[in-house]
Amino acid sequence: MLRCSPAVARSCRRLLLSRRLLSSASSQCEEYDVVIVGGGPAGLALASALGSSQNVRDNLKISLIEAGDLSKVREWSPVDGAFSNRCISLTNASQAFLKDIGAWTHVDEARTGPIEEMEVWDGITDARIHFSASDLGLDANTQGMSRITENINLQRGLLRYLNTMPDLHLTDKTKVTSIVREDEDSGGWPLVHLDNSRILRARLLIGADGFNSPVRKYAQIPSYGWSYDTQAIVATMFHPPRGPFQGPNTTAYQRFLPTGPIAFLPISPTASSLVWSTRPHIATAIMASGPSVVARMINAAYRLPHDSLQYLYNRILEHQKAGTPITADEIIEEVGFRERAHGIDATSAYSSSHMVENIVENQGIPPTDSEMLPPLVTSIQPGTVASFPLRFNHTESYIGEGPGSRTVLVGDAAHTVHPLAGQGLNLGLADAECLARVINDAVLNGSDIGTHTSLLPYTRERYFENHKMMSVFDKLHKLYTTSFGPIVQARSMGLEVLNEFDTIKTAIMLNAGSRPRQSEASLRSTVFNLAGSALETASSMKKAADLAGGAVGSMVVNGIQQWMKSRPGPSP
Repeated sequence: MLRCSPAVARSCRRLLLSRRLLSSASSQCEEYDVVIVGGGPAGLALASALGSSQNVRDNLKISLIEAGDLSKVREWSPVDGAFSNRCISLTNASQAFLKDIGAWTHVDEARTGPIEEMEVWDGITDARIHFSASDLGLDANTQGMSRITENINLQRGLLRYLNTMPDLHLTDKTKVTSIVREDEDSGGWPLVHLDNSRILRARLLIGADGFNSPVRKYAQIPSYGWSYDTQAIVATMFHPPRGPFQGPNTTAYQRFLPTGPIAFLPISPTASSLVWSTRPHIATAIMASGPSVVARMINAAYRLPHDSLQYLYNRILEHQKAGTPITADEIIEEVGFRERAHGIDATSAYSSSHMVENIVENQGIPPTDSEMLPPLVTSIQPGTVASFPLRFNHTESYIGEGPGSRTVLVGDAAHTVHPLAGQGLNLGLADAECLARVINDAVLNGSDIGTHTSLLPYTRERYFENHKMMSVFDKLHKLYTTSFGPIVQARSMGLEVLNEFDTIKTAIMLNAGSRPRQSEASLRSTVFNLAGSALETASSMKKAADLAGGAVGSMVVNGIQQWMKSRPGPSP
């Protein structure tokens, strides 16, 4: 008679006990076809897209689990003129998706601001590129390149839409405590254990649960990435309305400083959103100096040469080290000193030290260079100055395999990107649109939605697209955070060359999701006009792409190729 060792016997008993527990859990759990973990914009958009399909509603049982309290989002009732500090730039492609599924009507459009133009320039050489909605051939009454809104406005709109879908089960204030794989004999489905003692058995488990995704950990999907030595300062800025001789507040401004880009995003005639990426120690010191200093430094960051900005950073850091934060009056004096050193006229749009006088002056005929710069910030909305670290992260796959099968990732659970182009959430919404479409197709074909075969079209479509965009953002970040002379000269020349070709700029905007909504006939005409112009300027585009270090050039080429492939051909 064969006998096993005590250690082997204990292992066998543990294995049998584990199988009994899993079998018991499987018999006690609630069964769903789709379980979405995460109630952020990507998760809510995915649930909304699935719920908008009659085919999906008739055949699938769906649950969404969120750890936070969504009642705060549902009951959000903002004060007029006040805005959240976390804003997003929704591309036309993202807006079209939200409209197609019926969610956009629940978003408060009065709390959104269109971006009709963009001014982007180098913080060292002032080489500049200008983007305009008119470059896309948009009519005056058509939406611009994108639309700025608060994250919470989008979330509330999606929640309101989901409230019209009683068959979709939404649970908030509930955390996922663990995820285990049931016994293979029972199907090998994921079992999601919640902190309220419920267990959900998922045919397909979707991770929309952010950077520290429990679903990704369960699926054992590796990721790669790095932290940037950069902190993003966010705030809501107040400024006077544009003067009668100026255009409306519909222009976004982004200046690439060696310490990181600073972005000025319009929300209303008198308010804009700030995203300022800079070194962590500089961010900490500026924020500790108070809102008045933050406002003055924002104005200076758009107007002063880099060496003067570095001087101001050093002064702020010296005060912080001494334990006496610099005051608004002191920073005004320092800014004025630097302006005089550079010969900046007090009446110029590049002067911010005489802010009150300049604002009064701008109610008349403004300086000729006023459209090149954002409005002067007069104050910061109380309680909106905050910061967060920036990182790059991308999973090696979006689909779980083997022990982690029947899982898929969307949004920040799959990828985290630098915010310099405002594309992070748009990538997540594109994930949601694609995955909802893939699931709907699987249902129509009678397929098991949780299998690798059913989910493969999603990862094939989205992984390369996300990787391409993320690589461009990462290269742009690295390209513009160097002060090395030859690189600075090359990128500046490249930017100026790009600015001379509307065809190239159109391709960049199209690749970033700023596509117009046109009739098919108009679309055909625009497509082939663009294609013809692109061929005529091919050699110039290659030169510009080479000078720009390949990052923008990659986006140009991909934009033209993708657009041509996705558009209808000419009429016979």
